[in-house]
Amino acid sequence: MATSPLNVLVARLESIEALDVPGRLAGRAVRALIPDGAPKDVLNGAWLGHALHPIMSDIPIGAWTSSVILDWTGGKDSRSASDRLILTGVLAAGATAATGWSDWADAEQDSAAVRRSGLVHAAANGTATALMVGSYLARKRGARGRGRLLSLAGSAALGTGGWLGGHLSYTLGAGVTAGEPAATATTQLP
Repeated sequence: MATSPLNVLVARLESIEALDVPGRLAGRAVRALIPDGAPKDVLNGAWLGHALHPIMSDIPIGAWTSSVILDWTGGKDSRSASDRLILTGVLAAGATAATGWSDWADAEQDSAAVRRSGLVHAAANGTATALMVGSYLARKRGARGRGRLLSLAGSAALGTGGWLGGHLSYTLGAGVTAGEPAATATTQLP
């Protein structure tokens, strides 16, 4: 497989030692806030047999992407639906972040690459959420054009966060063993 220019960028990101101290502090804070036990098992997807975060991330990604499409192709009749989709994504973003932080706090201890990439992944998605909140507020204040542009910018930040999330899972293997491994769960089925 050919090396993507994005892989070069993420390799540089993963070499930024300045991210280690904030990463360790964030990891400790998350582990203190979400200790081992039932709440952590729920957030990590132990009951599901695999990580819950990827499923949860589909909600804001889908809602916000659909909203942007409606904004630019749907006309005036789609305004209300677009606004509801922005709000749906914003409301789901909190639970999505909680599942991600819970997974990351376990994995960041094992790998500097996971700690650094995960911290930037969270920052990109937090930026996306803030831009979508701004978009929603602008729309409600009648600044529809500003709201559309903010959601477009939010989608760019979301794309960055999503790419890093894929890198964390598929390249670094972060979160792939949360709960019971899928291979073990499928062998227990009748």
